[in-house]
Amino acid sequence: MPPSAHPHASAEEVDAAFDDPKLANVLYHDWEAGTYDHKWSISYDERCISYAVDIFRAVAGEEATPYPTAMELGSGTGFFLLNLMQGGVVKRGSVTDLSPGMVETALRNARHLGLDVDGRVADAERIPYPDDSFDLVIGHAVLHHVPDVQEAFGEVLRVLKPGGRFVFAGEPSTIGDRYARRLGQLTWWLTTTVTRLPALRDWRKPQQELDESSRAAALEAVVDIHTFDPGELERTALRAGAADVHAVTQEFAAAIVGWPVRTVEAAVPESKLTARWRWYAYKAWLTLSSVDRNVLSRVLPRRVFYNVMITGTKPRGPVRL
Repeated sequence: MPPSAHPHASAEEVDAAFDDPKLANVLYHDWEAGTYDHKWSISYDERCISYAVDIFRAVAGEEATPYPTAMELGSGTGFFLLNLMQGGVVKRGSVTDLSPGMVETALRNARHLGLDVDGRVADAERIPYPDDSFDLVIGHAVLHHVPDVQEAFGEVLRVLKPGGRFVFAGEPSTIGDRYARRLGQLTWWLTTTVTRLPALRDWRKPQQELDESSRAAALEAVVDIHTFDPGELERTALRAGAADVHAVTQEFAAAIVGWPVRTVEAAVPESKLTARWRWYAYKAWLTLSSVDRNVLSRVLPRRVFYNVMITGTKPRGPVRL
């Protein structure tokens, strides 16, 4: 069993975390573990199964599956691995995360789904598994939290079996992160300002909740260490010894709309977010993602899209660093 979660950090621990990215990651993600799936609209049904399988195929291709064994690095609540297992991509899985709270939540989700999953608290730069352990290593929105990405790639290659594949998705591009953060900040200011009006006060969360969200956002800025240029991320993986490396990107129009929508959802009471709102927001994201994939990806450079995904393999011979 993983160490116990620590969801209520002291003020002294939070202050220390601003100078220690790994401590910040533990505190922030332990804090978020219980509500993370709800915050990001994560589910373990057909909607997210299809999403996980689609983004995996978008970068890894249509090669034969399932993989007998897979490890998710920085698993969070298990979104990527558990949905890929349900989608038939993986048979047996392991979840790892620096946050004990996230590992606990991921294992609980796996038990509820009846999936064969074990878990360990793990630093991405020192993965606690032997050499040649897995056929596949995956991660979703994890590399931008890791201080030394090249060292993490080296560890991924170490625990992969020769010929095994890694797939990382959900990483912010440098340009995409810039416009997403600005849109989010503008939307937060606009929403929390407008809902001060007497006619809209029912749409405003209590100030204590808004203040807590602001503190979380401040700590989030510490745990988000990197943004990525797709070409440079490819070169980082190659320097670590990977083969067959390539990166692809997704979400431009979908990100420009999606980030303000997520910010509004964080700023208004849950009771105002009706099922109709969620359905239209989801359908809008699907439509804009289709526009990104079928139109904009053909005319815009890959570095302007928000979501960077990368794959590669472990050479069948010795890894050359």
